[in-house]
Amino acid sequence: MDKQFERTLITTALPYANGPVHIGHLAGVYIPADIYARYLRLKGENVLLIGGSDEHGVPITLRAKKEGVTPQDIVDRYHTIIKKSFTDFGVSFDIYSRTTSETHRQVASDFFRKLYDNGEFIERTNEQYYDEEAKQFLADRYITGTCPHCGNPNAYGDQCESCGTSLSPNDLKDPKSAISGSVPVLRETKHWYLPLDKWEPFLRQWILEEHKEWKPNVYGQCKSWLDMGLQPRAVSRDLDWGIPVPVDGAEGKVLYVWFDAPIGYISNTKELLPETWETWWKDPSTRLLHFIGKDNIVFHCIVFPTMLKAEGTFNLPENVPANEFLNLEGDKISTSRNWAVWLHEYLEELPGKQDVLRYVLTANAPETKDNDFTWKDFQARNNNELVAILGNFVNRAFVLTSKYFDNKVPELGELTEYDKQTLNDFVNVKADVERLLDTFHFRDAQKEAMNLARIGNKYLADTEPWKLAKTDMNRVGTILNIALQITANLAIAFEPFLPFSMEKLNEMLNVKPLGWNRLGETNLLPAGHQLGKAELLFEKIDDAVIEAQIQKLLDTKKENEAANYKANPIKETIEYGDFEKLDIRVGTVIECIKVPKADKLLQLRIDDGLEKRIIVSGIAQHYKPEELIGKQVCFIANLAPRKLKGIVSEGMILSAENNDGSLKVIMPEQAVKPGSEVK
Repeated sequence: MDKQFERTLITTALPYANGPVHIGHLAGVYIPADIYARYLRLKGENVLLIGGSDEHGVPITLRAKKEGVTPQDIVDRYHTIIKKSFTDFGVSFDIYSRTTSETHRQVASDFFRKLYDNGEFIERTNEQYYDEEAKQFLADRYITGTCPHCGNPNAYGDQCESCGTSLSPNDLKDPKSAISGSVPVLRETKHWYLPLDKWEPFLRQWILEEHKEWKPNVYGQCKSWLDMGLQPRAVSRDLDWGIPVPVDGAEGKVLYVWFDAPIGYISNTKELLPETWETWWKDPSTRLLHFIGKDNIVFHCIVFPTMLKAEGTFNLPENVPANEFLNLEGDKISTSRNWAVWLHEYLEELPGKQDVLRYVLTANAPETKDNDFTWKDFQARNNNELVAILGNFVNRAFVLTSKYFDNKVPELGELTEYDKQTLNDFVNVKADVERLLDTFHFRDAQKEAMNLARIGNKYLADTEPWKLAKTDMNRVGTILNIALQITANLAIAFEPFLPFSMEKLNEMLNVKPLGWNRLGETNLLPAGHQLGKAELLFEKIDDAVIEAQIQKLLDTKKENEAANYKANPIKETIEYGDFEKLDIRVGTVIECIKVPKADKLLQLRIDDGLEKRIIVSGIAQHYKPEELIGKQVCFIANLAPRKLKGIVSEGMILSAENNDGSLKVIMPEQAVKPGSEVK
C-alpha cells in the first residue's frame, strides 16, 4: 500500500436470510475476511470487521407465503442460524447485525432522502403488472407464465429456469400472479432511478485508471460493465416488505433491496459505535475494504460507490478482493437442490473440526477462478497435512521435551552449521507471509505457514535427537530448543488461519498470544520455561466418516433426480406427423459473441449449408463464446423468426438440461456436412 491509513474497515457481503449458510459462503467471503482481520489485529492495527444479514426482498416474501408465516418469522429464524454458524467457525465480527434493525431503517431512509433532496434520482412512470385480486403490484418473481423460448409453463417474470433465458414479465405468454393465480393487468406506477450513466466518467477514472491493482477478475468485470455502458437503475419497488420510501406519495413502495442492503454496512457500524461511526466511514485516513463473491462485484464496485459518491461525504473502497465460486464434488453449489455442505450440519456431524474446514477451504480458495471442494480432498488435507505435517511436528517436539527435560524448555547450546541454517530458514517467514496477506493471497500465505512446519519436521528427522539421547543430552537440548522455537512461531503464523487450534497450542506452550511482530524470532521461549499439558492438535479422519458424507450427497442427487422427473414428466404423446414438422439440422458455429446488456444470451452465426443465419440462445452462463466457435450444433431450422434484444433470431439451438440447471449443447459425435438433417 502506497497510502498510509490509521484504521481499516472491513465489510463482508450480507448473506440473504432465507436459508442457512454453506461452505461456498465461507470460502468465498467470510474466511478470507476473518483471516485478514485477525492478521491486522495481531499486528496491533485498528480494524473493524462488520457483517450482518440481508433481510428484505422478494424471495423472503415468497418463502414466507409458502410456509404460511410472516417475512419477519423467516428472517428471525435464519438470522439466528447464520449468526451462530459464523460464531461457531470463529469469524470474528465486531458486530453482526441485520437490515431489519431500527438503526438500519433510519440510516437507509436518511441516505435515500439526502440523495432525493439533492436531485440525484430520476423519476419515471411506467406500466407494471398489477394483481386486482390481491390489490398489489407484482414484482417480476411474483409473475409466472410460459417461456416464449422453450415453452416451459412455469417461467418467472425475470428468468426461465428451464432454458436460462433472461425475461421481462411482458415476454411471458399467459402471465399469472403467483399470489392469487389470477391474470394480472398493466397499471402505471412511479419509481425512482439512480442514473449510473451520469457517473460513468467518474467510475472509469476511479476504477480503470486509479485501481489497476485490483484483482484481475474484479477489474475485468468492472471494465466489461463500463464498456457496455451503464443505465439508470431503479431504487424503489412496489412491495410491502422492506424500508418504506421516505417520500410523500410513495405509499406501498419500499427501497429496492440492492439499494438498501449495502447501506447495512454503514448502519451496522453506527449500531456498534453510535458516537464515532463517522470516523470509520468519512475520515480519509480510514481504509475501506469489501470482501464479497463474484456475483456481487457490480454492486460493490459500481453501484454502491456511485451511491457513496452521490451522497458526497463517504469514503470509497480502497479494494474489493472478490473471490470466484466454490463448487461441490464437481457440481455447482445449489441451495434449491440442497447440493451444499451446510455449516450447521457440518458441526453436528464433524464436531470440533472447525479449523479443518477453515484450512481446507483456504487451501482450495477460489481466489481467481472457480474451484472444487471434494470430501476425499478434505480427508487427504487433514490426514496428510494437518495431522502428518503440522500436528506431527508439534507432537514430537512436546513428547521429546517431556521425556528428556521434564516438560521444560532446555538450554540452547553450541550451534552447528545445520542448526544455523535451520534457524535462518524461518527468519524470513514473517516477511513472506505478510507480503501474501497484504495482497490478499490467503491460499499461498497459509501454504507458507505450513512450510515452517515442514522445516521443523525435516530438522527433527535429520538430527534424530532420540538417538543422541544415549550419548549427548546437551545436543538433544539444543535440538529441542530450536524445535520449540519453531513451534512457538507456528502458533503465531497460523493464528489467522486456525484460531481454535492455535489457542490450544498457546495453552500447550503456556504462553499468551505472542503477537505478530515477534514472528520469525528464534528466542520466543526462554530456557527453563515450563510447558503446559500436550494434546493432539488434529486427528485422522477415517474413511467411514468421509463415505458417510459422500453417501449423503449421493442420496441428495437421487432425490433431485426423482423430483426433476416428477416436475418434468414426459409430455403427452404426439403423432409422428407432428414430429415431422420440426426441421432439425446440424450447423457449424462460425461466429459467437455475447449479446450486450444481456447476461445470459449469446449471438451465434451458423453455417447451415445454404446460408449464414443468426440464432440467439440463452446459454451464455454455460459457455464462453470461444468455446463454441468451430463446433457443430443441432438447431431447429424452421422456427418462426423472433426478435430478442433487437436481434432477429432464426432458429433454436438444442440443449440438454442437467438436474443442476446447467445446459449442454447437443453436438454430433463426428463432424457432418452443415445442413445435414437430424432424423
